[in-house]
Amino acid sequence: MTTSSAPTLLGIDVTLVGTMLVAVAAAATLLAIYAALTVKDPMAKRVQSLNARRAELKAGVIARPNAKRQSLVRRTKTTERIKDTLENMKVLQDSQVKAIQQKLAQAGIRNREYAVAVIFARMVLPIALGFGAIVLLYWIELFPDWSSFKRFLGFAAAVIIGYKAPETYLKNKATKRTNEIRKGLPDALDLLVICAEAGLTVDAAFNRVARELGRAYPELGDEFALTAIELSFLTERRQAFENLAYRVDLDAVRGVVTTMVQTERYGTPLSSALRVLAAEFRNERMMRAEEKAARLPAIMTVPLILFILPVLFIVILGPAACSIADAFSGDAGMGGGGGG
Repeated sequence: MTTSSAPTLLGIDVTLVGTMLVAVAAAATLLAIYAALTVKDPMAKRVQSLNARRAELKAGVIARPNAKRQSLVRRTKTTERIKDTLENMKVLQDSQVKAIQQKLAQAGIRNREYAVAVIFARMVLPIALGFGAIVLLYWIELFPDWSSFKRFLGFAAAVIIGYKAPETYLKNKATKRTNEIRKGLPDALDLLVICAEAGLTVDAAFNRVARELGRAYPELGDEFALTAIELSFLTERRQAFENLAYRVDLDAVRGVVTTMVQTERYGTPLSSALRVLAAEFRNERMMRAEEKAARLPAIMTVPLILFILPVLFIVILGPAACSIADAFSGDAGMGGGGGG
């Protein structure tokens, strides 16, 4: 009597892993269908956040007219409780909070109080995932064929993922947002040049560019609209430009901010400086496109070898191999008949 066992690869049940992958694919398909059926206007949330920021700045100007910098944030009871807990545990550092607050701003998250939640998640998630890995690997023994070394590697991977997950999520979101802003910056500078030559003020020009490019480049339109609001309400206009460089981790934006600050201070012509910057950024964008095109053959070499060439060999040599196999099988049959 034969007993059938599930196929394994390096001690891992292939059937179980395949079932889990199919479940993940089905869940992703359902999520994509739900996202396609419930499409919302991306401008509504942006307009709501910008109106909230305008109201906060207006309230700060009325309440504290002599303040040099308005950094109003709403503190919730949950974040206050988390902050008090971390301060009591002596794990909350000001430099760490400031670094995470900048990453939140670069990722497009306006509420700076979430920095405390990120630090708390980075402290709690390794413990939670590590405990879950211990339960699954040692108590329940989800993979009984695994050795002690593999179980320890699974536990260590769970702890590392729990520690790096919040920061990695913020970094990926900030990188994606920065790339989207980089794409639309040359067009935004061209529009700023046109607005400056038309006689508009700086805050009106930023607001106009935000309205014109808000649909094509929503991230850039969001930043320009917020800068226009801060230019209207902050007591120091330089601070509004520095806030823009603080929220966008991009050398091009820092160059624009430096140009704006020098224009405000020395009264130099804005249109000529912005025209030079726009030409430089457009040439840089073209060079990046040419660099990607030049890297494409080297990048396509590995997929070509792994996926395309084997298929070509099967298609070309498959019929010949089948014919040769049929010929050999026929000769073997004839030889066997002659021998009989």
